[in-house]
Formats: sequence, C-alpha cells, structure tokens
Amino acid sequence: MEANDGFPHTGLQKQVIFGIGRDNSNNPQEWSQRLKSPITGFTLGVTDFGNIDKIGLAVTAMPIIEFKAFGRNDLSLLSGLGISYFTQRHHPEKNFDNRAITTYFTWAFRMFFNYRVYSQENIDSRIGTGYSHHSNGHSRLMNNGLNSFLLNISAHIKTGKPIKEEEPFLPDYGNSVFNYFSIRTGLGQNVLSPVYNTRKKVYSFSGEYGRIYNNTYKMGLGFYYRFYEHYYQYIVKKESLTQAGKEFEHYRKHPMLYATNLGISLNGEIILNHVGIDLQIGFNLYKPAYKIDWRINQGWSNTPQDIPDSWELGEYNSYFRLKYRVSSRLGLKYYLVGMEKKPNHNVYFGAHLNANLGQADFSELSLGYVYFFNFRKKLKLKK
Repeated sequence: MEANDGFPHTGLQKQVIFGIGRDNSNNPQEWSQRLKSPITGFTLGVTDFGNIDKIGLAVTAMPIIEFKAFGRNDLSLLSGLGISYFTQRHHPEKNFDNRAITTYFTWAFRMFFNYRVYSQENIDSRIGTGYSHHSNGHSRLMNNGLNSFLLNISAHIKTGKPIKEEEPFLPDYGNSVFNYFSIRTGLGQNVLSPVYNTRKKVYSFSGEYGRIYNNTYKMGLGFYYRFYEHYYQYIVKKESLTQAGKEFEHYRKHPMLYATNLGISLNGEIILNHVGIDLQIGFNLYKPAYKIDWRINQGWSNTPQDIPDSWELGEYNSYFRLKYRVSSRLGLKYYLVGMEKKPNHNVYFGAHLNANLGQADFSELSLGYVYFFNFRKKLKLKK
C-alpha cells in the first residue's frame, strides 16, 4: 500500500524467508500442551518492495509462532514480531517521496494463514496469504510505515526423526489458577514532530495484579506512570504553544506534572516457559501534554517551531478523544527462570511498542519483577 501521497512507484514485491524451528507436538512442557503444540522458531528474510533505488531492501530477523487454525491440521496461523534493517530511507532532499521509513532499523510484524496443499513424509507444500508491517515506533519522523498484503508459497521441511508410539508419553496437566503481582520500570524513546525530530526519553513505571491460568494464560489489571522528556522540554523552553497568551501557557507553572501520563490497563499474556507474548490495552486518566502533540501534528503538515497565529492546528474531534484516552502496548518478554520450574520470584526483560490507540507512541526496553502466590498445580500422566 502507498504510505503517502506521491509515494514512489513500486513493482511486484518479492520476499524470500528462511526459518528454523521446532514442532512441539512431543514437547512435554505445559505451555505446549495448553496451546495444542504450536511450531516455534526464528526466521531471517530479505524483501524487495519493487523499487530498490527509493525504498531499498529490508533484511528481517523475526521470532515466530504458528498455531493450528480452527482446529484443522491443514490450516495454520503464523505470527511474528522482530526487527528489520533497510538499505534506503526517507531523506528531505534525496528521497523525499519515501515518507514511510526514516530509520535504518524498524519494528517488523507479520501475520499469515498457511494452507497445506500437498504432504509427503518429510515435506509439506503450502500456500498462504497475510499482512506485513514495518515502522520505527515513532523514533523518528516521517514514520508512515510500510503495509503490505501478500501471497506466499512455502515448503515446510521436517528434519527430525519421527516419534515412535512406545516412546515417552506426554503429561496430562490438571487445571491450575494462581495469583501474581508484578512491577516494571522502562526506558523508551520517541520524537515529538518533524521539527522536533531528536529522540528524547520516556520514563515509565507500572504495577500489575492478576491471575495465571494453567501456567500459560496471564490476565491482570494494572496502572502505569510515564514521564515524557519531549513534553517537558517543550514546556520549560516556552515553545510556541506555551508562550504568554497561548492555549498552554498555564502548563509552565508545573511542567513535570503536565509532562506526566497516568493510566490503568488490562493486560494479557501467553507464556511459553521463558518467553511471554504480551498485549496491553490501557485507559489514560491523565495525559495533558498530548493536546500539544495533537495540535502540532494533526493540523497543517510541517508545522514550524514558531507557529503563526493563522496556522491551522489539529482540532479536538472524536478521533482525538479516542487517541487521548486509549493506549496499547505489544511486545515480548524473556523470563530468567522458566515457568516450568514453578518459581515464586522471577525477573524478566522486555521490548515493547507503545501506541496511542493504534498509532505508535514510543519504543521501550523494560525490566520487571514478578511474585507468584500459591504456585501449585496437580500433574497427571496419560496411561
């Protein structure tokens, strides 16, 4: 899809991906049995978007997970989140029309349905269709991102030895429910607008309480605090919209307060022993400086640093009210202690993309601690 008006002409998009992974059908760990034995792995690919001179090539590294879809053995859903390196990017003089990618490194996401059309002993032939996305997580503007809808053909090559029926049986896990409490601190980066295009930090702290079901599905309620360095600098430096007589002049009395974001969240996670696939939907109780952000970026394009009184600024419409209140967060966690060991204490590292509704807000690295209450479950073995 074209990322902006006047986007460079593109021909046929071509992509080659190689991957290595594991079919977890005989993995005795609980998460594998709960998730109906998905395939997990890592892929490396190269994409030609149909205009190497202007858009370049993307080299993508991505962990993936593939589930059976709708209970069928011949249909699967593959999803992955990783990073891409681009050989070309937006340049205000040399490559202005490519306003999709402005950094060499971006987030990469893909989701595909694959259908097995032919199967042999060691290879499955498949066709599929799906969606691919690249963007830099608001770490530099322009950042319209690249969105593609693709068809694919693939060969699923089986390299392991088949499991004999008399070999070890799989556990039959009883149901379990236990509570947890978690705290997290994070450090992110973003930019404010094309004229304030230097990365500034976003500091965050959050807490969460909830339950984990069957040692795999995690649901919780939480709160979050964030402090945006860009908002703070805009206020204390008395930039255009905070000057005397302007809309946000009163922000200068308490700049740290007005650069703060407070909210509550609903958190969901799928835990694969050491790895967590994390999704959060939040509701902003307090994020006043986002109004400055909206005024600058949703009116006329290329808003200057010194904004004339006649300049068309962003209006507080219904779309603003949604983005002002709704936040989202998607990413991966790595737990130091695998959940199969039933720890009472655990520490994790995370990498996440945070958004206002669906538009990128900032990219973040985080460190978290989790305490588990009454970590007990029953284990039965199949006869």
